[in-house]
Amino acid sequence: MVFLTTHYSPLATHQFIQHQMAIFGKKDKVALDLQAISTLIGDGGILDGNLKAPAFVRIDGQVNGDVTIDEGLILGEKGLITGNIHTKEIVVYGTVKGDIQTESLEIKATGKITGEITTQTLLVETGGVYNGKLTMQQGDKKLLGA
Repeated sequence: MVFLTTHYSPLATHQFIQHQMAIFGKKDKVALDLQAISTLIGDGGILDGNLKAPAFVRIDGQVNGDVTIDEGLILGEKGLITGNIHTKEIVVYGTVKGDIQTESLEIKATGKITGEITTQTLLVETGGVYNGKLTMQQGDKKLLGA
């Protein structure tokens, strides 16, 4: 199966992901970077206050407050969060100044985190920066409590 495209289409990408999920079954996990985004804070956008969302969120702007996302969070290269983060999974390309509680954390080469991290899985690419306290939990312990 070969897919060629000359432009980016969120709808086509979403349809492709749905097609792949149908082929491989719902038990196979789709990478966070490929999830359909339900909430977006674009480059230049500033949110002063807490952010709460039920699905997948991408932040390319700035959030000054706590962030609670039920599913997953992508923090873009220009993204900045000054506050604590609770989410199931997170990919950090930007900067976090605060504590993170998650099941899965991926710090990309451009990512920078300052604060305490509690997670089950951690992946840091070469160039990724983390300063703070790290606590790793077993998969059977619930991290995202009530």
